[in-house]
Amino acid sequence: MDSGYSSAAGMHVVICPWLAFGHLLPCLDLAQRLASRGHRVSFVSTPRNLSRLPPVRPALAPLVAFVALPLPRVEGLPDGAESTNDVPHDRPDMVELHRRAIDGLAEPFTEFLGTACADWIIVDVFHHWAAAAALEHKVPCAMIMLGSAHMIASIADRRLERAETESPAAAGQGRPAAAPTFEVARMKLIRTKGSSGMSLAERFSLTLSRSSHVVVRSCAEFEPETVPLLSTLRGKPITFLGLMPPSHESRREDGEDATVRWLDAQPAKSVVYVALGSEVPLGVEKVHELALGLELAGTRFLWALRKPTGVSDADLLPAGFEERTRGRGVVATRWVPQMSILAHAAVGAFLTHCGWNSTIEGLMFGHPLIMLPIFGDQGPNARLIEAKNAGLQVARNDGDGSFHREGVAAAIRAVAVEEESSKVFQAKAKKLQEIVADMACHERYIDGFIQQLRSYKD
Repeated sequence: MDSGYSSAAGMHVVICPWLAFGHLLPCLDLAQRLASRGHRVSFVSTPRNLSRLPPVRPALAPLVAFVALPLPRVEGLPDGAESTNDVPHDRPDMVELHRRAIDGLAEPFTEFLGTACADWIIVDVFHHWAAAAALEHKVPCAMIMLGSAHMIASIADRRLERAETESPAAAGQGRPAAAPTFEVARMKLIRTKGSSGMSLAERFSLTLSRSSHVVVRSCAEFEPETVPLLSTLRGKPITFLGLMPPSHESRREDGEDATVRWLDAQPAKSVVYVALGSEVPLGVEKVHELALGLELAGTRFLWALRKPTGVSDADLLPAGFEERTRGRGVVATRWVPQMSILAHAAVGAFLTHCGWNSTIEGLMFGHPLIMLPIFGDQGPNARLIEAKNAGLQVARNDGDGSFHREGVAAAIRAVAVEEESSKVFQAKAKKLQEIVADMACHERYIDGFIQQLRSYKD
């Protein structure tokens, strides 16, 4: 590596996130944290994905360069389908075409890295070709994992998972439950090799084998039962980034949003905010069960609902649902300002899919969680929060993962309505808020991470 880097100078760090907004956004946040400390960042993605990101803070813009690599055309993949959000998840063939297109970024990325004079590259877990380019150009490479330490322990080593639940730091809280049958079955899909020629498990293993370090978005304060046990992953040293809670500055335009104006008219702590992420929308039958559960619970609610593919507006919600809940519920099928909603005094609980971003955002404002995990790391995240008594999962069928309106209503009432149980959930969520919202703590983790990068000897 010959980049002219010295310990007194700022580094040049290349960040290459997976093409999903649940990865792009926290990686952009990391880029800005590095830039705020005087380091240059090249943030690599595709043109349309970059155009949809929020702007970098003006003071940091000179240090953050966006590198747009056009996504190669693959026959059968629609034009403009650059993020995983653009690809229907109920079409495995389309998902595989998208992965094949992503793999086509290998050559242009390698060419870019050859002239970038980078000191480090941070790659997402499935970008094995980016890690290979780092090896080719002799640039140190760190693989970033944007999930909880508990999730990583569950995939790293079963002995480590047992040690996690038996550690002294786990005393006084329940052990995370075992994964349900339906989740275990779904996780087997990561080992399925489709038309792209490589399974997700193979992509992960290759990326890890080609990286010198692993960086994880968690901290010992939030996961004291797990983080001290995770010093390496398959022999690679682990550094923790802290939780990287997003900064929230109220924007005037957020206050003008119709959802926020509706919240302004609601009593304090009376509204359940419902949002299940942007990646995998529920099928229409599950949307109906969730809607009828909200109705049955009797609480006020604000629901940010992503429409399933191919479903008309007329069929999206159960017949008569909007009329029956008018005045106490709002359904928005467009983008909403989630951070401003979670920060609003009228919100008292958060019904979430438990993606790590949403989990951190909800707890940042002290909201107990009603949890309905859908795929990936969401199940382990939900079990982690449930073990800390800061939330409750909606009851599911162990075999197929189905849920029913009565289970939705019961979970909402337990977390947000029934006095005895809701007090427990609220108190535990407030304790976690003290950790999540401790910005100084998480900035110290970023400083420690940068020190690790600086001190690395190739």
